[in-house]
Amino acid sequence: MARIGYARVSTLDQDLDVQLARLRAEGCGIVRSEKVSGGSREGRPELATVIEFLRPGDELVVTRLDRLGRDTRDVLNLIHEAEQWGAFVTVLDPHVSTRGEMGQIVLTVLGMVAQMERRFIKERQRDGIERAKAVGIYVGGKRRLDRERIRVLHAEGTGPAAIARTVGCSRMQVYRVLQEG
Repeated sequence: MARIGYARVSTLDQDLDVQLARLRAEGCGIVRSEKVSGGSREGRPELATVIEFLRPGDELVVTRLDRLGRDTRDVLNLIHEAEQWGAFVTVLDPHVSTRGEMGQIVLTVLGMVAQMERRFIKERQRDGIERAKAVGIYVGGKRRLDRERIRVLHAEGTGPAAIARTVGCSRMQVYRVLQEG
């Protein structure tokens, strides 16, 4: 029986140290972490690895339920998959586990709260952007790619895969830039 910790933050500039320390202090011998949005299970390879690694009697430990995800269905599916492996899920704050029947109910409610919180965050963000646009402050996000360089490389005959490697992005991003004109 292993205690496997999973830590997640949403953006690259956020810090995982507090979660990692808490999971190790709770006795997690294995801790996997990633910096990616919890809005969906897609694009979360560390979480997929943890789920595949679970064996009967293992325990998946997270500091808060929203670290597993912000979508109720995703969280419930993750818990269901863990149970299919014969493992259970424990959330440290508030402390609840799927070991008992009440744990399932509490986790379901907490999952719904996490999803609701995500919607509120998006609404507040959208409202803030609209207010900033109204007073002329908002100019959009910072461009992360050198679009002109992508176009020049393409004009020189460099293929999308090579451009992506050179610029440090995905081929899909290269295609999008080229479609912009």
